[in-house]
Amino acid sequence: MSASLGGAAAIVGIGQTEFSKAAGRSETQLASEAIVAALSDAGLTTDDVDGFVSYTIDPVEETELVRSLGPPLVRWSSRVPYGGGGSQGVLLHAAAAVAGGAANVVVAYRAIKARSGGRFGRAQVSPRATSAHSGTTSSQWCAPFGVLTPASWMSLNATRYMHTYGATSADFGRAVVQLREYAATNPNAHFYGKPITLDDHQSSRWIAEPSIRLFDCCQETDGAVALVITSIDRASDTPAPVVIAEAATAGLFEEEIASNHYRPNLEVMDGSVALAEQLFGRDLSRSDIDLAMIYDAFSPILLMQLEALGFCGPGEAKDFIADGNLAPHGKLPCNTNGGLIGEGYIHGLNLTVEAVRQLRGTAVNQLDDPRTALVTASRTGVILQR
Repeated sequence: MSASLGGAAAIVGIGQTEFSKAAGRSETQLASEAIVAALSDAGLTTDDVDGFVSYTIDPVEETELVRSLGPPLVRWSSRVPYGGGGSQGVLLHAAAAVAGGAANVVVAYRAIKARSGGRFGRAQVSPRATSAHSGTTSSQWCAPFGVLTPASWMSLNATRYMHTYGATSADFGRAVVQLREYAATNPNAHFYGKPITLDDHQSSRWIAEPSIRLFDCCQETDGAVALVITSIDRASDTPAPVVIAEAATAGLFEEEIASNHYRPNLEVMDGSVALAEQLFGRDLSRSDIDLAMIYDAFSPILLMQLEALGFCGPGEAKDFIADGNLAPHGKLPCNTNGGLIGEGYIHGLNLTVEAVRQLRGTAVNQLDDPRTALVTASRTGVILQR
């Protein structure tokens, strides 16, 4: 985000449906429910909305939402490529829209039926079907060799990471144990009331040996989340605004959104390195961050992002986690809702909702007076402040 946009917009409302394995209703209804909840949270109505932002893989068309919700005029709509690593891009789009005057109140949403509908984790026999799931044509080079699912795509990078830095499955497992501890006290989470031990993690079956076990994977989930974004001036009239202090995206040459196997060093998430260069250094530094919400579709990429974002050195994430730094009183409390592994997979946008709750002081695993939160997803990220 340029200096002129930093601090120009705020999140003023958050909403979600329940997270489940069988929603029993359409993605359009799920999105509408989350949006109405977010507007109510902001003290606004659908008449106030004049912008929508989502993802190219979201099945809910803006025209369907207009018909469902009834906003009288939509002046802005945009889509962030794919989802996942682009999940925080919707905040950059929305902030740019309201800061530039293209819209007054923008809703960012993600609705998904990733368990009862099309499942990302289910192998596809057709390269075209696989490409549709990943949002990229690069999978045509993977599919003939049996690399058909997000877990198998990620396993190539994770295995290289293990080889380079000596990380083990147990190192990934220590991160998962912490995420499941957070999830166990979160009623919204799939694993509510179900903490695990490292032995439990190590006993879970292999999905892609030697790097990804069952418990290393996020939860395929039905549900929707929504956030309401408006200008900083208008936000002052809402109950609990959270300022978008920074927002950025970073796409590098030959970097893919999912099957990212073309950069020089597979063990480094250099998209996150480039992202950190944009988020930090102008007005905020890593030492300002009280809370991190880091995209954890699979546990290895959590470790890789901790390093790429500069919270520890290359290969040091395993020790950073083993020292308890992701826990509530650690140096960097992380994914306090349980993350995508413990709470549910709404393509990472539920991480943003948790960051807002933490800054408002309303989270179930509430930290002690956090003021600045980082939310990242590989190549997109925001810094939020209260």
